[in-house]
Amino acid sequence: MMVSLDGFFEGAEHDLSWHNVDAEFNDFADKQLDESSTLVFGRKTYQMMESFWPTDIGIHAAPNTAKRMNSLDKIVFSKTLEKAEWNNSKIYDNDIASVIESCKKMSGKDIAVLGSSDLCVTLIKENLLDELRIMVNPVILGGGKPLFSGLAKTLKLELISERTFKSGNILATYKLHKQSS
Repeated sequence: MMVSLDGFFEGAEHDLSWHNVDAEFNDFADKQLDESSTLVFGRKTYQMMESFWPTDIGIHAAPNTAKRMNSLDKIVFSKTLEKAEWNNSKIYDNDIASVIESCKKMSGKDIAVLGSSDLCVTLIKENLLDELRIMVNPVILGGGKPLFSGLAKTLKLELISERTFKSGNILATYKLHKQSS
């Protein structure tokens, strides 16, 4: 999850142009994808990714990342999307918990939620996330959509690791403790 220093997932009007990415970030992203068997998205993030990675622009911009993004299994949760044409994609319109639990039982690698802040909040509420990887970008947006919008209770997290990138990005990885209902 990319976030601004002031806690926003996206800027006004869904602006993501502030994301601080470079070669070091792309190497990190590729390693993260290599550790994953399945990518999980909400509809908006899925459509954004689907409109970029399989295209000539996406493939040319980051060929190694595009290869991984285009080959991995993808799950998209949506009540409105009727078909998914991106390679290895499946749509589910409900029962998020059973789909994710089933996926966890079958997978020997990580299941990664990329972006999709609303879905992330749902997964946190359902105790389905084991870890959060938050990439803090050195930018203050002053407004936009908060990363955890809709999460109404306090969650205690355990810092597992941190990494500082030359760009000024800071990756903080947290373990989530299962919450009681």
